[in-house]
Amino acid sequence: MRKNMGSADKIIRLIIAAIIGLLYFTGTISGTLGIVLLVLAGIFVLTSFISFCPLYAPFGIRTCSVKQTK
Repeated sequence: MRKNMGSADKIIRLIIAAIIGLLYFTGTISGTLGIVLLVLAGIFVLTSFISFCPLYAPFGIRTCSVKQTK
C-alpha cells in the first residue's frame, strides 16, 4: 500500500471522527444511524493512521505530496 493521504486530509478525517464519537457518546445520535456513523468514524481513524484510503486507489487520487527524485 502506497500512501495516498496528505496531512490536511488526515486531520479533517480525525476531526470528523471525533465529532461523530462525541455526538454518539453524548446521546445526540443513537440507534442504527449512530452505530453506522461510529463504524465510519473508526474507519476514518484507521485510514488516517495508515495514510491510505482504499477508495482513492481505483480513482488515482492522491492528497499527499509527491516526492521528486533527482
